[in-house]
Amino acid sequence: MLRDLNHLHGRTVVARDGDIGSVQDIYFDDEAWGVRYLVIDTGDWTPEGQVLISPYSVDRAELSADIVRVDLTRQQVKDSPSIDTHKPVSRQHEAEYLRYYGFPLYWGGPNLWGMGQYPVPGFIGAAPIPADVRQQLSLYGDKPPGDVHLRSASHVERYAVEALDGSIGHVRGFIFDDEAWVIRYFVVDTRAWWPGGKEVLLATHWIDDIDWFASSVSTSLTREAIKASPDYDESILIDRAYEARLHDFYRKSGYWTEEKGSGPARSAADR
Repeated sequence: MLRDLNHLHGRTVVARDGDIGSVQDIYFDDEAWGVRYLVIDTGDWTPEGQVLISPYSVDRAELSADIVRVDLTRQQVKDSPSIDTHKPVSRQHEAEYLRYYGFPLYWGGPNLWGMGQYPVPGFIGAAPIPADVRQQLSLYGDKPPGDVHLRSASHVERYAVEALDGSIGHVRGFIFDDEAWVIRYFVVDTRAWWPGGKEVLLATHWIDDIDWFASSVSTSLTREAIKASPDYDESILIDRAYEARLHDFYRKSGYWTEEKGSGPARSAADR
């Protein structure tokens, strides 16, 4: 199912033995557009006051409720590798985190989630980091560089959206597939540029560049095309018919046809 990523913000996160906090932010990568981590505000019961939660541990069936239920214990969360969300999350930190929980590395494989197409819940056992990955991580030394592809959804919201022929609005949010945990669309608010305007969706594969220094997102679509595109109404469920109409309007192939049989996972609506 396609959902508005903003609907996760502020939700209570419940472990097997009690609450652990609430969703404060989401980290995604700007290459495959995978939703890699939820940033949880734990208050004062964990050392850093924040922890990362991977979609591997999330019970997808509970997302329709007002909570996010995870297959973890409070002690597991408390003992997990610390994180400073004011700094970039390094690949070395990610490897340490994933090894702690026994989750597979998502990078380096042919699919959105490494060797798998979905972040299937359940533990695989604490697996050692492969030798080639360990060797690569050792090159980072004591000051590993941040993962330049891992981004905060909260930071990208409000970024300006630049069409081929000028500004069109700003990023209001994101639409993600709750099965594959991948961002499918940017929600763009055009009303500041166009009085009486509307919100529209831009597929992530129509985004040409994100300029982190200029705080902007660019696309080769024109302003007039975006202005005339189908409206987005957040109160209405996004189904395949709407997606097909949106892609047909721009004369673009749907991701569900490009990914069929290979690549990132299919949407639940595609089955």
